[in-house]
Amino acid sequence: MFFQAYIDNIQEKTGKTPDDFKKLAEEKVFLSNGNLLPEIKASEITNWLKEEFELGHGHAMAIYATFKGKIE
Repeated sequence: MFFQAYIDNIQEKTGKTPDDFKKLAEEKVFLSNGNLLPEIKASEITNWLKEEFELGHGHAMAIYATFKGKIE
């Protein structure tokens, strides 16, 4: 599955874009000024996304990748 397909599926399921997730992550203090805090582990992000939004691991990792700036 291509990355954009993951993002499209996430948006369809949750109604949220990667920017929406970034805002929510800032509220949870996973990000500051749009940057992932160095002490935050991927598992913290993926567990939150799985629990709160019922995303699968691959989809949660796609959102995490946007937080890391790997993919826009």
